[in-house]
Amino acid sequence: MTISKTLIAVAISSALLTACAKQGNTAANESSTNTTSTVIDVQSTAEASKQANALFDTIFKEGVNRNPVRQTYLGIKDNYDKWYDFSEENSAKEQAFAKENLARVTAIDINTLDAQTQISYRLLVQRLENQIADYKWRYHSYPVNQMYGTHSQVPAFLINQHSISNVKEAQDYVSRVIGAEKLMLQLIEQLKIREAKGIIAPKFVFEHVIRDSKNILVGAPFDNKADSTLLADFTRKVTKLDISEKEKSTLITEVNEALTQHLKPGYQTLITYLTQLEKKADTRDGVWKFPEGETFYNNALKRTTTTDLTAEEIHKLGLSEVARIHDEMRVIMKKVNYEGSLNEFFEFMRSDKQFYYPGTPEGKQRYIDEAVALIDDMEGRLDSLFLTKPKAKLKVKAVEAFREKSAGKAFYQSPAPDGSRPGVYYANLYDMEAMPIYQMAALAYHEGIPGHHMQLAIKQELTGIPMFRKFGGYTAHTEGWGLYSEFIPKEIGLYQDPYSDFGRLAMELWRACRLVVDTGIHSKQWTREEGIDYYVSNTSNAVSDAVKMVERHVVMPSQATAYKIGMIKIIELREQAKAELGDKFDIREFHDVILKNGPVPLNVLAELVNEYIQSKQS
Repeated sequence: MTISKTLIAVAISSALLTACAKQGNTAANESSTNTTSTVIDVQSTAEASKQANALFDTIFKEGVNRNPVRQTYLGIKDNYDKWYDFSEENSAKEQAFAKENLARVTAIDINTLDAQTQISYRLLVQRLENQIADYKWRYHSYPVNQMYGTHSQVPAFLINQHSISNVKEAQDYVSRVIGAEKLMLQLIEQLKIREAKGIIAPKFVFEHVIRDSKNILVGAPFDNKADSTLLADFTRKVTKLDISEKEKSTLITEVNEALTQHLKPGYQTLITYLTQLEKKADTRDGVWKFPEGETFYNNALKRTTTTDLTAEEIHKLGLSEVARIHDEMRVIMKKVNYEGSLNEFFEFMRSDKQFYYPGTPEGKQRYIDEAVALIDDMEGRLDSLFLTKPKAKLKVKAVEAFREKSAGKAFYQSPAPDGSRPGVYYANLYDMEAMPIYQMAALAYHEGIPGHHMQLAIKQELTGIPMFRKFGGYTAHTEGWGLYSEFIPKEIGLYQDPYSDFGRLAMELWRACRLVVDTGIHSKQWTREEGIDYYVSNTSNAVSDAVKMVERHVVMPSQATAYKIGMIKIIELREQAKAELGDKFDIREFHDVILKNGPVPLNVLAELVNEYIQSKQS
């Protein structure tokens, strides 16, 4: 594990004082100067680190104070009536702030800081430098697509984030509905800038975003049908307030006017523009079509993976991993006495009813019950793998009916920092044929224990690190750990059922294919259809999974490469530690190094592991 400079200095000081007491006054006098100097060093290091962390938190808070939406996500109700500003003017201001903040941070002498604060210093400097460098790429994106965008964020944010506990907060909601019109105009301006640069989403994207935008305008007060999603949400929240019926009626009237006079015109203007822009769209799916597309993509890969791997290197790594996992799957085929090709085995695993619970309440409850049992069993084995465990509890829950149709297959929600809410592993049971039993264990380990719950709950419970590290992250580290967490139960004797072990491999294979397809589309100019075919030919997942995944690759270049790159790096570092430490290697200590510093870039993670190795060797 890492040892801070402060702790080393304290240990030295303590040892010197003990020696003085044993050796008498003469020895004590001879060493008094060194002891005093060491204590002063400790104090100066502690003070410098305290001041540095205060600055890091100040910079974080200043950024939050400039973004009303982020404030709401963090539970802060200042500027509760406002949206963020993504005008060109504000973008330039944020770039100026980044440069100013970089100067503030680099004015600190890193050598005066303790070890943990040095990590924070380096991470913040790197983050600011990246933000400044990436300003040139700010138009290399699709602000509206099927995965995310302002058009879908507005209703989702109001429904899920904007709570109403009094009249003012209800009025703030109305103000945000009114403000959505300006937001749509800013969005259109951003799309027009990209249009002029030739950065237009592929044709398939438009069907999704136009449909989703039109859906916002379905229902009262936009037509004579039942209340629209937003009106129903506002009415439900206001109805619960302890105010008079007249006040409630007034508020509902105000939101009706805001919806029809402001939000509706904003969305209609967006829909009209998108309908026109769709005519200019083509079927070229990769960012190679962008200005300086190759350079942009390699930069995106660098940011996502926090490595210097090129697109070609990642593509070849993906092909190698796919081949390796296929070979391991063939071993399982022999274990279960399956005669046929690997692709025939994939089809068998996709379609045979024995691998799926029925989509009945009983079938869904059985899935949840068995997932809970898997996690409880794993929790009972943690002492053999971990020294640090989260205080927060974990709950397994089916995705709620109101969002199960559009939500992902499985995901994790962090616990409340104050302990008032447990961490939640959500399993999406909307379509039970998309939740094979043989993947149940790997999913539970990834999202729950020892995966994201261990990692993210421990991160929130860390002390002595600044807020930007508590509330930030690195996908390669976070998802690399999640994928690694699917693998480590295998090493302690789990996945005894060969089909369950196939499920583990199937999920790892899916992430390995991502390396191939993401780079294939954006670097090798594969078409969307070629990407879909690669998934269907090389995995046991459904065609619908392949379609969604490829469309995600197209609009989120590089993002999906983080999982496998992160996992590979963690295993590589573990094997290095094992080789160099031999009998001194302790898997529990290694996992502490990975988790107790919070998410970090993979290059920093390698340094932390090397420090751990050196500390054990000495």
